[in-house]
Amino acid sequence: MRTLIRDARLFDGERTVAPADVVLEDDRIDSVGADAGHRADVEVDGAGRTLLPGLIDAHTHVFDGSLAEALRYGVTTEFDMFCLPQMLPRQRRLAAENDDVADLRSAGTLATAPGGHPTQLLAALSGTVLDGIDATAIDFVSDPAQAPAFVAARLAEGADYLKIVIDDGAVHGADLPMMTPEIAAALAAAAHEAGLRVIAHAITAAEATIALDADVDGLAHVWTDLAPDDPASQRLAERIRAQGLFVVTTLAYFEAITTQSVQTADCVRPGSSANAVGALRALRRAGVPLLAGTDATPFAPAHGAGMHRELHLLTEAGLSPQEALAAATSLPARHFGLSDRGRIAPGLRADLVLVEGDPTRDIAAIAAIAAIAAITDVWRRGVRQSR
Repeated sequence: MRTLIRDARLFDGERTVAPADVVLEDDRIDSVGADAGHRADVEVDGAGRTLLPGLIDAHTHVFDGSLAEALRYGVTTEFDMFCLPQMLPRQRRLAAENDDVADLRSAGTLATAPGGHPTQLLAALSGTVLDGIDATAIDFVSDPAQAPAFVAARLAEGADYLKIVIDDGAVHGADLPMMTPEIAAALAAAAHEAGLRVIAHAITAAEATIALDADVDGLAHVWTDLAPDDPASQRLAERIRAQGLFVVTTLAYFEAITTQSVQTADCVRPGSSANAVGALRALRRAGVPLLAGTDATPFAPAHGAGMHRELHLLTEAGLSPQEALAAATSLPARHFGLSDRGRIAPGLRADLVLVEGDPTRDIAAIAAIAAIAAITDVWRRGVRQSR
């Protein structure tokens, strides 16, 4: 199947390109530029529209239905940061065998202390989206000597990277067992020995520092405990840049839990959302690579729609529309080692989104409340999705 997308404005994952023709050959991008009369089985009019690489959500949690919902909103790849072992194999099969759902990469089972985050959340999910699955039946790590075996188990599970949790629960008004610095370092070393990247869940400056000391590759969140104008925030950002880490943004997550706390009177540290924005601005000033991620669940933020909200929040926090779009396309692909996607270039996967208007100038073209209506077409592995 050859598809010609004619005369579309291109955001190629890194920059905006003048209107051009893009030819797809089966599951790949065949050419970008003048069409020069290429034969095509299908032609799509791109005039007045913008063609983007498929969006990549760099922090999600996948349950049944998540990958289909993500693709509806132009998210063609999700990086899952913890999927229950009883659920993961069918999600992997679904993504591998079908093009009407987002593609999937996963950490599999995360590493946490016995009784540590997120076990308190898993207990609350019993009887909801888990359909009889015992959410507490996961591996824990309580000693550095267990690190090699834990990593080996994740490799057997098919993990694409390792996720470790360093969280004492304070931001959520809880008091939870937390992974020790020694265990975090041992896990990172074992994962690196096995060729896996290591991403750390850490949502305070102190927790992020433990992750940095452990030599992780990226942080799954910004921190939320420092005021936006606290000089310590900029110092931490500078250290992150010096060590070469990336950071996943998840502003939509912090917005969601802050709103929920107001509605339910749950104890979430005041200012969490504003502090997260302050941390993100410090990271941007320091030149740290920022990857757009939502921490999407079956609840809030939602898969797909949460990414549109994340893009809006990123521009509100000071990123240009092109920076926000790069954070959701080329940057996550690059930092997670997926060289076949995240950009529009010959030979890459035909994971694409065509939207009305120009989100490179006004992110509302894709990140408005009704943004799904602005998406005219989505291709996943070259297959045009029914809208």
